[in-house]
Amino acid sequence: MLRLCCYDQSIMNRTLILDCKSKVGEQVKICGFVYSKRDHGKISFLDITDRSGIVQVVVANTAHLGGAPARGGATVRGDSNSLHPQDVVCITGKVAKRPEHLINKNIPTGEIEISAENIEILSKAEELPFDMGGKDLSLQLPTLLDFRSLTLRHPKVKSIFKVQATLLEGFRNAAKSLSCTEIVVPTIVAGATEGGAEVFKIDYFEHKAYLSQSPQLYKQMLVPVLERVFTIAKAYRAEPSVTTRHLTESTQMDMEIGFVEFEELLDCLEDTAVKMLKFVEDKCPDILSEFGVEKILYHKIPRLSLREAQEIILKEFGRDNRKEKDLTPQDEIDLCQWSKEKHKSDFVTITHFPTAAKPFYTMPDPKDPEYSLSYDLLFRGVEVMSGSQRINDCKKLTESIKSRGMNPDNFEMYLQAFKFGMPPEGGFSFGLERITMHVLNLSNIREASLFPRDMERVDVRLSKLT
Repeated sequence: MLRLCCYDQSIMNRTLILDCKSKVGEQVKICGFVYSKRDHGKISFLDITDRSGIVQVVVANTAHLGGAPARGGATVRGDSNSLHPQDVVCITGKVAKRPEHLINKNIPTGEIEISAENIEILSKAEELPFDMGGKDLSLQLPTLLDFRSLTLRHPKVKSIFKVQATLLEGFRNAAKSLSCTEIVVPTIVAGATEGGAEVFKIDYFEHKAYLSQSPQLYKQMLVPVLERVFTIAKAYRAEPSVTTRHLTESTQMDMEIGFVEFEELLDCLEDTAVKMLKFVEDKCPDILSEFGVEKILYHKIPRLSLREAQEIILKEFGRDNRKEKDLTPQDEIDLCQWSKEKHKSDFVTITHFPTAAKPFYTMPDPKDPEYSLSYDLLFRGVEVMSGSQRINDCKKLTESIKSRGMNPDNFEMYLQAFKFGMPPEGGFSFGLERITMHVLNLSNIREASLFPRDMERVDVRLSKLT
């Protein structure tokens, strides 16, 4: 039988799987999870994973040996018959080069394998409710989410969140390159950030409180303090829709910049997007290749007002949406295709949306107040960022709040920051899950959320609770 015991690091230090590449001919101890197992008579092959990668382990089963070890594998105490996928193991063995004709060029450790000498089972796993093997995890979305703590272990699903972590790091790097200071803001607020009824009320406090729709007001209040700030925060929208691109709880990557004008804001947002995505391409080339992601085109990003964009939609695609206050999903797809073909760019910036359709803090264009100094960034067919120059005059801001049917008294702390001096400022916000989805060509935004929340699910499907 394989020995079941505790992991004793004092005997031999653990080696990460990826580091085994430089230890050919040496004895190592790896610890990880059984990903798959293949039995071939006298020997078994285990694919073992840890946080660094995956490697093949050759096990010479004692029960089947006729005295001589198979394929150079040393005898293991017992056989590997009791091992199953997701068992947690520590394996001691010798690193060897694979035979030339058996090299796996698809993984970083494909030129090596480990001949097992001893296997310790740290934790046994029950039989999985689905097949974890294979390059892709071919499950319907409900099943993928019903067993989320398990499906996240699949290498390709895990890769989604490695890319997402890299996007976060890239955003932070870009923000810091613009001299922004990171801040942490509340998600419990006294009023609706952007007005409207799409808010979650909290029945706990003596007075009304809500989950925040956006970190917007707090990052603006920090501009007179730190001038340039960024935050990564949760946002909550009680939207009565279940689509492939919306979540009830999402993650926003926000930046707010003081002493800045409109054109400079456009430079900042485009620079941030390009730096963030180039960082991902640099750090995750293997994952992007695995997902079949085409190289991103970064030529000069075209800038169009909403009206100019709608004229292009009419001219190039034959749809007259010139009276609409926003772009349709198909408009976004077509404009990105136009940008790719005409400008060799996977991005396009759309500006000057109607003032009435934007939040109260959005500055109207002084040349044409019907339209605002606002902007969206489209990337490969979808809006991944929005923002605007903000109203920085306290009197005008108060009037804008009133014009939306809201009470300025509910924004007392927010208005303090403007009453006592606010420089020209503006900012923008990227949706983390949405940009992850479109970087990797995922079909549903829920695949880009570790534990997605929507009208139908909070970890479990809500229909199960009724």
